[in-house]
Amino acid sequence: MSQPSGGRGDEAVKEATSREADGGAPGGGTKLNGRMRFIAVILTFGGLLFGYDTGVVNGALPSMTADFQMSQQYEGFITSALQFGAIFGAVFGGRISDRYGRHRTMVVVAILFTLGSLGSVLSPAWWVLSGFRVILGLAVGGASVTIPVYLAELAPSHLRGRMVSQNEFMVVFGQFLAFAFNAGITGVMDAEHANTWRWMLSVCLVPAIVLWAGLTVVPESPRWLARGGRIDAMLKVLREIREQAYSSREGDEVKRLAQRDEKASQGTLAELFSVRWMRRILYIGVGMAIINQISGINVVQYYGVSILTDAGFEGNAAFVVNLLIGLAGVVGVGIALGIISRVRRRTMLTVGLCATIVTLGLLASTAVFMPDENPMKKWIILGSIVVFVGFMQCCIGTMTWLFMSEIYPLKVRGVAMGISTGVQWTMNFLVALLFPMLSAALGLGATIGLFVALQVLALIWVRLKVPETKGKSLEEIEDSFKEAEPATS
Repeated sequence: MSQPSGGRGDEAVKEATSREADGGAPGGGTKLNGRMRFIAVILTFGGLLFGYDTGVVNGALPSMTADFQMSQQYEGFITSALQFGAIFGAVFGGRISDRYGRHRTMVVVAILFTLGSLGSVLSPAWWVLSGFRVILGLAVGGASVTIPVYLAELAPSHLRGRMVSQNEFMVVFGQFLAFAFNAGITGVMDAEHANTWRWMLSVCLVPAIVLWAGLTVVPESPRWLARGGRIDAMLKVLREIREQAYSSREGDEVKRLAQRDEKASQGTLAELFSVRWMRRILYIGVGMAIINQISGINVVQYYGVSILTDAGFEGNAAFVVNLLIGLAGVVGVGIALGIISRVRRRTMLTVGLCATIVTLGLLASTAVFMPDENPMKKWIILGSIVVFVGFMQCCIGTMTWLFMSEIYPLKVRGVAMGISTGVQWTMNFLVALLFPMLSAALGLGATIGLFVALQVLALIWVRLKVPETKGKSLEEIEDSFKEAEPATS
């Protein structure tokens, strides 16, 4: 899946990009020093857990179903429980980190990851497991909005983009690892053995503990400290995390950005809805969050093994070929990071939506019209899923969150991103909950056909409503909305 990003963290990345054109930040090289690399690794374990916890259920469901004697509707409850918790973790996580600090928030996230993972492994019933996956969801939602901001505020300004992108990569890499461990464990144990799923879920205890322990040596965000007027503490952190002596200009820059954050936090929900041009931006942002989910990407991420098993891949084969799906996501994000600075936003979205329409259409028609005894059926289904995931993660997943990070005005960015992130996780929750029921009632082909229709509507909407933002500063983007529709109530 594609992850949500923090509003102010993305703003920092955008500002850093513009400063790079002027020669970069003061005192900075072109690489992260050892201290910052270590900090980035520790914090992005949260992204790794985000990816692993959302992807591991993909292969764990057959064993859970056998263990708890569940029907398909209960599969939806267990799968969507994490997304339900993530709605609240994402909506409130940003506000909690603004009030109590990035570091304290991440410590709580690490604790929730550990407790949720341990409780899930030991769950005696499906409803207990669902409860602990809600706890994991709180951690995932909190991590999704806190880590990008934390990384962006710790990094030298000219290297912020690289650090934040590392977390994006770790999310899809975590999903790939979940698929890999699922395949390895089922190679040793039967996929439908009663305790196989417990071993799959137990793996994420390791990175959760690493994250918790590693946070003991990760400092607080200097930008958050400056917001609270703790200038001496800010300067101490800057001295600790910079291999070269930082300049007074860098300290002044941190304080300036902190003041802008303080100003940004003054925007209200009432103001967002009362000003017409702001409402237009919010509708576009919410539309992007919906497009991110109605692609059907999380159907594949959560139920891929079940789909492949029904297609004809027997036993451990479904888990092995499922690795190709995880690898496609990793490659897709990698390609996006390489071309994102050179390709227009709307072009990437358009290409991505056209590709997902074609690949999902092929998947749906194959499932409906090709007879099961045809040996090519399962391979066409697998191939269409792999290509779909690659294009979706490259062109849609990355672009939707980039658009949202760019279009919101500074003054209401916090509250607007909170709304968009909440919508994203709500749609994620609904997709995870309803897919097993729809598939059981309509069949796989017809259910996938619904996503094809939604993708066509999304493509039309993008071409009609979404503006191009590449090459524009945040201020220029804001001014373009004001000029197109004057600020009236």
